[in-house]
Amino acid sequence: MRVDYLGLEAFVAIADYGSFQRAAEALHLSQAALSHRLRKIEDDLGNVLLTRSSREVSLTALGQGLLPEARRLLKELQDTYESVRAGAQRQAKRLSFACLPSIANTILPAVLSDLMAERPEMGFHILDIPVTRIAEAVRSGKAEFGITIVSAELSDLRLRPLFVEDYVLFVRRDHPLAQKGRVALTDLLGVPMARIFSQSRNRQLLDVAMGEMKDKIRWHFEVQNAIMAMRLVHAGAALTILPRSSITMAPADLVAVPFEGIRLDRTIGIVSRRAVPLSTNATETLARIEAELLNRFTDHLEFNTEPQSRPRG
Repeated sequence: MRVDYLGLEAFVAIADYGSFQRAAEALHLSQAALSHRLRKIEDDLGNVLLTRSSREVSLTALGQGLLPEARRLLKELQDTYESVRAGAQRQAKRLSFACLPSIANTILPAVLSDLMAERPEMGFHILDIPVTRIAEAVRSGKAEFGITIVSAELSDLRLRPLFVEDYVLFVRRDHPLAQKGRVALTDLLGVPMARIFSQSRNRQLLDVAMGEMKDKIRWHFEVQNAIMAMRLVHAGAALTILPRSSITMAPADLVAVPFEGIRLDRTIGIVSRRAVPLSTNATETLARIEAELLNRFTDHLEFNTEPQSRPRG
């Protein structure tokens, strides 16, 4: 048997106000609607809860026994409702999103600093995680959107490409290859190199694009992230191939040299759940991220020009 909360609310209001008229006004109901709710709960219980005369309203014995329990139930329901609503309001002010570490380290500090200055009530949960975990964070709802490398594995999500970014060779300024405007893969033969571990999406893209040449290059070091690879370059131990945007994290004595004779690049896009529209906070944050990318890399990245209102999916 279901609990008739509207009937309980009507009963408690009549008992508290001692008047059908005042109870109806408090609940913003007509007296007829209030009487209907009371009759319905009395029918469900099979007994009368109160008696009504021209002068007063009196509780029956059953009504007197029910009143404190009804008040308790309604208060618990109200407290639960208020708690959920307050939590929803806090959640609405807190944006959770996932982002490639290379992009997060490059532009997010400036973007989020500006947003916090204008919207101090906003909070952010930033998942700067590997590309292999970004899609799952979006699918599970832990992240409202993700900024990731575009791949066929994202077909179940809404996807909007942002830009195409090339991979470049990171060398020290005093290295002979730093003086060249462009380098070929053959320039790397016999040179100690550092690369990211095999499960990295960047590594997988490069392995496919480089073909047989990847087996001819001397990969002396395999590391977990771009920071370590650049430290090896800074120490003079190796050279490395990384996305161009990584230059913002590089030591000052490192330069990025583009490749010739081969196309090494990746497409970065935004993923979100198909059936869930982005919140206002998410839309605003993404617009700021795109503007910052354009400001920093407009000469080096190929940006998608499709409007945001037409995401694929």
